[in-house]
Amino acid sequence: MVLSKQYACAVVTGASSGLGEEFVWQLAPRVGRLVLVARRGQVLRELAAQLEVEYPQVEVAVLEADLAQPGGSEAVAEMISQRGWSPDLLVNNAGLGDYGEFASAEWDRIEAMLRVNIEALTRLTHLMLPAMIRSGGGAVLNVSSLASLMPIPDFAVYAATKAYVTSFSEALRIELRDHGIRVLAVCPGPVHTGFGEVAQRGGNQPEIPGYECFYVSKEQVVAEALAAMDRGRARVYPGLRIAAAALLISAVPIVLLRLAMGFRPRKS
Repeated sequence: MVLSKQYACAVVTGASSGLGEEFVWQLAPRVGRLVLVARRGQVLRELAAQLEVEYPQVEVAVLEADLAQPGGSEAVAEMISQRGWSPDLLVNNAGLGDYGEFASAEWDRIEAMLRVNIEALTRLTHLMLPAMIRSGGGAVLNVSSLASLMPIPDFAVYAATKAYVTSFSEALRIELRDHGIRVLAVCPGPVHTGFGEVAQRGGNQPEIPGYECFYVSKEQVVAEALAAMDRGRARVYPGLRIAAAALLISAVPIVLLRLAMGFRPRKS
């Protein structure tokens, strides 16, 4: 049995809801300090108050920041540094989606997605790694997606950003192996969080096409992610059906993937 690794200080982005909030709760028994990062400061403060009741031994810092804005990642790193804290676990969970055809998308929405899903994740990792390297250990957990394995019409940019996250994580893992730093790409399928609602354009839109049997609870996603991190794995697809789907997708030639995506249920 693999023992759960303890961390001195964990940073979780997108911590106000969904997978981020679940990461916070499941990490709380395993850390000395928790840094909660998100745009919704009031929600974070309420979460921090609950944590202080349930886990009084854990120091909690609330950092209200918009990672879609220039300088957002640097502001987070600076606030952590001012506290004198040195994170040895970074959970890059914050992410944005946009559901609809690329040609009709609002550029501001696409730009925000690129900044959060790619730029902020990369910049925060770049800012946090030097201290981990100096200390001789740590971990980076990047939340990617099953979507990183295939081109998805109506989710073209989102899937492409997640392909970046998965590839970046794999390469970074090799670079950091000799420094004792683990890197994990978590690639969930559909999860019932607020992501789908935020990804929709406008109100009263049809639901994003999907099959309920493939949905995995956020609790299971986070539990499998942390277990995979403890085991030093490179990548995890939470849920048996999602893991099987990932294996199948990885084995299918791109020409067949294109054909399959052409028949995927789409937004009307």
